[in-house]
Amino acid sequence: MSSLRVHRATIDSIPRLEPKEWRRELDRRLRTGERLVTLYGRPGTAEIVVTAVLQDAASSLQVLRTSLDPERGFHSLTPEFPSAGCFERELHEQHGVRIAGHPWLKPIRFEETGRAARDAYPFYRVEGKEVHEVAVGPIHAGVIEPGSFRFMCLGERVHHLEIHLGYQHRGVERLLLRGDPRRLAPLVETISGDASIAHAWAYCAAIESLGEIEVTLEIERPRGVLLELERIAMHLAGLSGMAADVGFLQGAATYGRLRTTAINTTMRLCGSRFGRSAMRPASLGAHLGHGEGASAGRLNVDELRRSLSLLRKDAAIIDDCFLAARTVQHRLHGVGQLTQGQALQLGLVGMAARASGVALDQRVGATGVYAEHPATLVTEEAGDCWARTRLRVEEIRRSLDWIEAAVERQPTWAGSRRSAGPLARSTLVVALCEGWRGEIVHCLETDADGSLAHYKVQDPSLRNWLGLAIAVRENEISDFPICNKSFDLSYCGNDL
Repeated sequence: MSSLRVHRATIDSIPRLEPKEWRRELDRRLRTGERLVTLYGRPGTAEIVVTAVLQDAASSLQVLRTSLDPERGFHSLTPEFPSAGCFERELHEQHGVRIAGHPWLKPIRFEETGRAARDAYPFYRVEGKEVHEVAVGPIHAGVIEPGSFRFMCLGERVHHLEIHLGYQHRGVERLLLRGDPRRLAPLVETISGDASIAHAWAYCAAIESLGEIEVTLEIERPRGVLLELERIAMHLAGLSGMAADVGFLQGAATYGRLRTTAINTTMRLCGSRFGRSAMRPASLGAHLGHGEGASAGRLNVDELRRSLSLLRKDAAIIDDCFLAARTVQHRLHGVGQLTQGQALQLGLVGMAARASGVALDQRVGATGVYAEHPATLVTEEAGDCWARTRLRVEEIRRSLDWIEAAVERQPTWAGSRRSAGPLARSTLVVALCEGWRGEIVHCLETDADGSLAHYKVQDPSLRNWLGLAIAVRENEISDFPICNKSFDLSYCGNDL
C-alpha cells in the first residue's frame, strides 16, 4: 500500500459530463467545502479534455471530467473561487480554451508564445501622480533563479506587486511523454531541484499504481526518511536566508552550517546530497544503503543518529537565539500577513497555508508509513513572516522525531533493482506528495495500449506565487525580501 495519497480510476469509470453540467457540479462541490487540487486540460480527438481533481473533508480524491470546444469554453470559476485562477490561466494558455468572465488571463509561463510575448507583456499599472514603479529582475544577484517583479508604490508602501515568470520554462511535461514511462525518474528529479525527493516519490507512487505493484514498508520507510531529510535541509536553508535578510548573522551562519549537515547525511545514505537516484518505481535506488558511510546494504545507524543528534542540539540553540532576538521579532511580526480566509480563497498549500491556520498536510491521516509513524500537523495562526518562520522551526523538530522513529523500526536498508512491469491501460492515476514547500501533484494517464498519453505535474509554487503578491500589499518595499524568503517558492517549479 502506498504511503502517499493516490487515486486510480479507469477512464471508462470517470463520468464524462457536458461542459455546463461539469461546471455546475464543480461549483456545487466547491461551495460545499471540497478543495480544488488541480484542474488541467489535454488534447482529445476533436476537443479539449478537461480534468478537475477535488479533495473532500475526509481527504478522499474525486475526479470530474468534461470535453469541450475550446472556442466555446466555459464560464470562469475564478470570480467566486480565486483558487481556480491559476488553473484557468494555464488552461487558456496551453489549449486556447475560452474562459468567459475570468478577471485576468495572463499566461502562466508563456510556453506557447515564447520570449518575445513574455517580454512585451504589459504590466498592470496604478495611476496617480505620486505612484512610482520599482522593477526588480528578471536577473538577480547570486544564484537566484530569474523572475521579474514590478512594484507599484506610494512612497515606500507597496500598493500592488505583479510577479512575471516564465523564464525557466523547459517543456518538462512534453519531455515526460518521451521514452519508457517507467524510466523517467532522472528527469522527474530535475523538475525542481530543491524538491527532487518529493517529486520522485510522487512519480514512483503513480507508476506503482499503474503497474499494480504492492510496495512494502521496507521500501516506504527509507523514502519517508529521505523526504523528511529534504524537508529539514530546505527549512534550514530558508531559515539561514531569513536570518541573513534581517541581519541576524549568527543565524545565517549556523542554519547554513546545519543545512550542510542535513544534505551530507542524505549523501551518505544514497550518494547524492539532493537524493538523486534514491527512488525508482517498485524499488529503492540501487545506491540506497550503499552511500558513503554505509556497507553491505546496511544503513550506518550510529552515524545517522550522530547527525540527527547534532541537528537537534545545535538547531535548538540557534532557534532560541533567533526567535528570542527583539530585532528579529520587530522585523517579522505583522509583516507579509495573510489571513486564514485569504489563504483558503487563494488555495494556498503547504507551509504557506499552515502558517495562516489552514490545516492542510497530505501526510496527516495517510496510510503506509504515515499510519505506522503518524506525521504531526503543525499550524500557526498569524499568517505573517513570523508565523512562517516559527512553523519551519517546529517542522524541523517534528521531522527529526519522525526520522528517529522510522530508523528505529528499520535500521537496515537494502537497495534493489526490481523493475516495474506493464502499465494498466486506459487508466488515470493522481498521486500527491507533501513536499517541504507543499503538496506536489502528479497525474498520469495511459491510453488503450498502456502507453503514457498525458503527464501533468504541479509544484506547490504554482498555487502560492499569488499568495506572495497579496501578502506584500500595504507593506514597505524593504519588507519584500523577507516576505519572499518566508514563502520560499520555486521559479522553475512554476515554469516547468
